[in-house]
Amino acid sequence: MRGAGRTARLRLPLIPLVLALLALLDLRTEFQLLLDHFTITSLVEIPRHHPLAIAVLLCTPWLCKQSR
Repeated sequence: MRGAGRTARLRLPLIPLVLALLALLDLRTEFQLLLDHFTITSLVEIPRHHPLAIAVLLCTPWLCKQSR
């Protein structure tokens, strides 16, 4: 039996996690503005100004599942 007795390693999908981290870094200033002064208008404007970051964050669970 090959691999018998070895502990199972948890594989972390590196690329989706890096993409999610970069998306959060891109949205960092928007989150700071929302924490300082929350308005519905500012919340609605985030996807308009950062569509790629929002798409990456929405697709991250699917990307993690697909990379396993």
